[in-house]
Amino acid sequence: MKSIHYTLLTLLLYWKLPASSQAQDTLTLESGPTIAQREFVDHTYRPLTLKLTEDGSKYIRFLFWNQLWARATQNNPGTQGVEGNLAGRSSDVGLRRARVLAYAEISPKFLILTHWGINNQTFTNGGIPAGGFTGNAQAISPDENILVSSKKPALFFHDIWTEYKITDQLYWGMGLHYWNGISRMTSASTLNFMTLDAPIFNWPLIDLTDQFGRQFGFYAKGQVGKIDYRLAYNKPYSVGSGGSFEETTQRPIAANTINDNWASQGYLAYQFLDKENNKLPYFVGTYLGTKSVLNLGGGWHHHPGATSSRDSSGNLTRHDIRLMALDAFLDVPVNKVSGTALTVYSVYYNYDFGPNYIRNVGVMNVGMGAGSSQNGPGNAQPTIGTGKIWYTQAGYLLPEKVLGEDKGRLQPFGAYTIKNFDYFEQSTHQFDLGMNYFINSHQAKITLQYSQRPVFENYRKNGTAGELILQTQIFL
Repeated sequence: MKSIHYTLLTLLLYWKLPASSQAQDTLTLESGPTIAQREFVDHTYRPLTLKLTEDGSKYIRFLFWNQLWARATQNNPGTQGVEGNLAGRSSDVGLRRARVLAYAEISPKFLILTHWGINNQTFTNGGIPAGGFTGNAQAISPDENILVSSKKPALFFHDIWTEYKITDQLYWGMGLHYWNGISRMTSASTLNFMTLDAPIFNWPLIDLTDQFGRQFGFYAKGQVGKIDYRLAYNKPYSVGSGGSFEETTQRPIAANTINDNWASQGYLAYQFLDKENNKLPYFVGTYLGTKSVLNLGGGWHHHPGATSSRDSSGNLTRHDIRLMALDAFLDVPVNKVSGTALTVYSVYYNYDFGPNYIRNVGVMNVGMGAGSSQNGPGNAQPTIGTGKIWYTQAGYLLPEKVLGEDKGRLQPFGAYTIKNFDYFEQSTHQFDLGMNYFINSHQAKITLQYSQRPVFENYRKNGTAGELILQTQIFL
């Protein structure tokens, strides 16, 4: 760990990374001892900002970040490896995110933002579709003979929007945007999670009717007193082949269907203590004691006629997607002398996609074949569906003296999830446990997390499986 520590600090010295934990806040240059006085620990820097005026009031701001995962995964039953043999376990190193974001203000009246990058590349997937066996290595699913690309991933845009100031309390914009409804975590920043990553069900439309959490549309946002709000009217991506009727259980199964309908969404929060910055939509996961925040919020997403199902006679019925959530966020310093801080977030989701809707998700899943459980192969699990989810995470920033001065900070954390999907006969519980090692706040950190997931057979939990992930993150 000591060698890793000094290697990363040397890299950080050259990049001169910031000390702020919130990318969307204005960042300032901090003074400090010379490098000779503090070997390899001077993290002061000038933000990657192109000043368009002498006073810096007009500018272009750039952000870059990489998140890499090394994993040891206990695969779901029946998972096959890339060679077609049963594989009870797998291990790999992959790219979770590599992003670039730029936004500019040349007037307080308007803002332009562009955000691009790649996600989820492993040694078996994440590359350009049908790239070929020579120029772009492929893996073949033994059961389905499907070509899966793994090399040369294509960059794509995550956010592209333009925004105009109407009043101090109202900003209006349009484009491919991230001003989401439902919950705080539905608009979470990927730069400052407290846990290793999001639980995914916080993005219930992920890569179906949205593009990695974004939809085209109009939005309004602002703060009125202690109320922070965001509202949007979007044109979701038109996807899906429609639902079905499940013969084994004699019940309709809803699935996404092609439609031409607009969707509304919104999220409102009451800020009891410090106000949060809302220049950009990305909610902070943990402030590490730099703010005192207590927020209560709620939101929704409504998309008419977005799914369908069939009865035993084959008759088609359309359903609205109706998603709602209530949440609470607490982030406060506990002891300012020792530097301790507490972060707690809890959210209740009530999702209605139509009868018995279910969707399995496996993040950066390298498992092949169909699997022999209802989870599917690899690390997949029932993640999104009609039903209710309660999710809570908590973390505690340990005193500075634990590692010693200028040696970084530690934050143990845990998360607990209860899912009750209509598709299954019982609710399930699962947990995540981990530790953040902050070399320089969120700008340079290493996270280790163990996650447990339920495994389903015959519509009931039949066991569990685990995954251990080591993440390195640097952003500037």
